[in-house]
Amino acid sequence: MAVSLVLAVALFFLAPLYITKLFNIESSLLFNITDGVIRVVIFITYLKVMTLLPDIRRVFAYHGAEHKVINAFEAGVPLEVEAVKKYGTAHRRCGTSFIFMVLVLSIIVFAVVGVHAAWLMALSRIILIPVIAALSYEVIYFGARHVDNGLVRAVLAPGLWLQSMTTREPDDSMLEVSISALKEVVATDRGEPETQPSS
Repeated sequence: MAVSLVLAVALFFLAPLYITKLFNIESSLLFNITDGVIRVVIFITYLKVMTLLPDIRRVFAYHGAEHKVINAFEAGVPLEVEAVKKYGTAHRRCGTSFIFMVLVLSIIVFAVVGVHAAWLMALSRIILIPVIAALSYEVIYFGARHVDNGLVRAVLAPGLWLQSMTTREPDDSMLEVSISALKEVVATDRGEPETQPSS
């Protein structure tokens, strides 16, 4: 996880910074918009490349199954394969939407920091990631509770669109796995004894 975190910071925060530095942009706002656009392009390209890998496509199908089951659970329908199938593979509180929100909010936060020496800007990006992540979480959480608001839906829409890349339609066996997993989580959350798999 530590290696993955370092690579993510380097790829999605430091690489865009140093690429943008090559353009010698003096305006803080224009610099950070350019930096942000490059960051989003790198992220979308990364997701697109991931979809080319068979194992990752299978993971994304399980991701879609997870969303279908959660959507069905939140709608209060029985957690059965046929009932769950009709629900979509997108979910407003998905990690993909969260990451996209981090990328967007970082443009605003880094614009406030301004343009400085490359090393100082790199350090500020590393230090401010937890702050941006916290803000992004609150925006996603708020958005999920106010979906009737048109502005909120517009803010969340790009993240939902991106989920079309990180989710795929699951098969029945994947839905069964996700249903079983959710039932265990709900039982644990309610303090019920865990169900043992049959031998």
